[in-house]
Formats: sequence, structure tokens, C-alpha cells
Amino acid sequence: MLGHSHATSGALAWAATAAALPLTVAAFPLFDSENTRFGIAELIMGTFLTAGAALLPDADHPHGTISHVLGPVSHAMCRLISFLSGGHRHGTHSLLFVVVAVAATWAGEHYLGRPFTLGLVFFLLALAVRSLNLCPPGKSLRTYGTVIVLAVAGTFVVDQWIVDRPAWLPICVGLGCLAHLIGDCLTERGCRLLWPLPFRTRVPVIERTGNRVETWVLSPLFVLGALGALWYTITHHV
Repeated sequence: MLGHSHATSGALAWAATAAALPLTVAAFPLFDSENTRFGIAELIMGTFLTAGAALLPDADHPHGTISHVLGPVSHAMCRLISFLSGGHRHGTHSLLFVVVAVAATWAGEHYLGRPFTLGLVFFLLALAVRSLNLCPPGKSLRTYGTVIVLAVAGTFVVDQWIVDRPAWLPICVGLGCLAHLIGDCLTERGCRLLWPLPFRTRVPVIERTGNRVETWVLSPLFVLGALGALWYTITHHV
């Protein structure tokens, strides 16, 4: 799937979770300080951060959206991760990666503190800006320079509300990664969810990345679903 589709599916995953969980969970980390209702700041922040997190599994793709989000730096990192994980849609496209990403986020928050939290927020916002096409197209300095400026500005805004160890941030990362895996399982190639085992999971709804089913049906449905879930949560729980 395209980066834009992954990002919108991540936003939907967060919004749908925020709308559904209060019906079954008495005290979920998204609640405000009194654990009585959702905080709208956390709801909006989580939507954008999960959209960015939905690009994380493509860290093994030297030619993907994530590879060019911060210019040569991110491209070099993706080439290294691709080499270490066995190539595209191998190690980083597995359930093991989801567990590692969530655990690493939790550990970073608790042992490295606020610098880690804000650094991760910056990177996820940069991914969201790039994948949601909120910057000029291309791979030039103008493109990733705009991404960096917008992500820095967004991080300063988030800094006003976010705590040092937000319990909901690992959930953002996990939901985003899971949304990515589900999306790629809808393609012909599928994913090795049980990596390092060789078995691939696939339900080939999308025959080719970027085809009409993805761009004209699935991606718009993701956007509408996310907006609908956000509206429901704000009107019923905020």
C-alpha cells in the first residue's frame, strides 16, 4: 500500500479505538487526569501520531515514504534496517516487530524520559506530514526541509499538553504498526506475520500498490471512517 493509505489507516485505527474502548474499559489511558472522559488534546495528538506510526514497518524499504522523510539521514537508516531485517516485508512486517516497537516505546519513555518522548513525537509527526502530503512533493531539500519545520512546530505544540510518560503513546505505535501490517496483507505479496517463519498471510484485495481500489475506495473509506469515529468520540465522550 501507498504511504498515504497506511497513514489514513493508522488514523482510523486510533480514532476507532478511542470511540470503542470507553464502552468496555473503565479507565483507559486516553482519559483525562480525572479518568472521567477523553481529553480532546490527546485524541487529536493520537490521531496524527498513529498516522505517522503506521509508516514505521516500512523502515525496511529504502525507496518508501519513510526513507525520504528526513532526507539523506532517514534514507541511510532505512538502507541499514533493510539489510539487517532481510529486505522489504520481512522482519519489520511481523507481529514480533509490533511487540518490539511497543516495548521500545514504553522503555524509552520510562528510562530516557521526556527527551525520548518528544523525539519520538517529532519523528512520528514528520512521517504524518510526509505521508499525508502536507509538504511539497519530491525528495529535495525543499521537501524534507518543510517536513522538518512542520514537525518541529508540531512538537512544540504537543509539548504544551503531553506528559513525560504518556501511557497512550505505546498504544499509538502498536496500533499504527498493526494497521500497516493489515494493509499490506491485503496485497498480493502479503506479510510474514510470524517472521522468521516463511509463511505469508495475504488476502489479495489490492492487486497492485496504488491501483484504483486502493486510491479511490480504501483510502477515502479510511479517511471517512476516521472522521466519523472522531466525531462520535468528541460528541459522546469529550
